[in-house]
Amino acid sequence: MVRKILKDKPLVEAIFELRWELQEPTSGMKIDPHYKILIGRIYDRVKEEYPFHEQLPTATMPDEIAGYVVQHRFRESKDEWPLIQIGPGIITLNDTDGYIWADFEKRISHVLDTLFDAYPDAESNMKVSGLLLRYIDAVDFDYEKDDIFDFLKEKMKMNIEIHKMLFEKTGVSKLPLGLDLRFSFPSTKPKGAIHLRFARGKRKDADALIWETMVQSFGNDAPKVKKEITIWVKKAHELTNDWFFKMIEGELLRRF
Repeated sequence: MVRKILKDKPLVEAIFELRWELQEPTSGMKIDPHYKILIGRIYDRVKEEYPFHEQLPTATMPDEIAGYVVQHRFRESKDEWPLIQIGPGIITLNDTDGYIWADFEKRISHVLDTLFDAYPDAESNMKVSGLLLRYIDAVDFDYEKDDIFDFLKEKMKMNIEIHKMLFEKTGVSKLPLGLDLRFSFPSTKPKGAIHLRFARGKRKDADALIWETMVQSFGNDAPKVKKEITIWVKKAHELTNDWFFKMIEGELLRRF
């Protein structure tokens, strides 16, 4: 199964991120000496599909503190998705409601082709340091009425329990005002880690359970060449897709 078959998918945002190493000409300052020229070279290559350029407020940050901060966006038109973001040492592809994996994978391939073609002498000057495939999903939830821990156990295969004796005769309600649970597990296909996060949040001004599924590879675990990165993307998607459908199997899958 893939996410595109869901009629009412819970997806908030899908994100692919690639990072490359910055240079450190002086202690404590990391920069990309090719970044200024890279912005224009990338725009020249994506403007047919993403002609709308948006400069973010972060573009005014001094180079020495701007590492891995996105500063520019390229869209089809204002406020449209998907979009490409770029900053010193980082490029991302983001999509939301219109997400379909086959399309997203194709766009990732385009981003990779663009980056490796646009970066000056990429084979020598650009060393990939990190890859991330991240999905943010949400489902409406009434925290004042329902028990989030029961929901996680019964609907999402997450058996998380705070012993009831902590609440007995204390005047403390077992319905949490806030929630932020994080887990990380080592992964071999692809090599790296898979992260899960469950948090209380909002979706369209309504209380919701936000959950994130992320596959990440850093340092030596991250492939360096375009062909191997493409393979990494496929494996990362297979893993996130597998966990996503295992978690929602049952009532949530029928709802979505």
